[in-house]
Amino acid sequence: MNKKINDLTADELHKLIGANVAKLRKKANLSQLALSLEMGNKSPSLVSSAELYTNKRHFNIVQLQKIAKILDIDICEFFDDSTIG
Repeated sequence: MNKKINDLTADELHKLIGANVAKLRKKANLSQLALSLEMGNKSPSLVSSAELYTNKRHFNIVQLQKIAKILDIDICEFFDDSTIG
């Protein structure tokens, strides 16, 4: 049986969002550094850590809104659960 987004734990949800950000960022041919700079950060550490959910670091809703604007996508794409198995 496949899990749906509403069935995910908070950790699983943050991992899904991070993976989707990484996938969409790469599709737009942006490096972690380039995305970080466009978000107003000086280093790629936030993007790098949040994409991998390192030490439970994750994107907040304001950061996701900024990323969506930078990538010119709908913010809902970060919540795409089609890859959940």
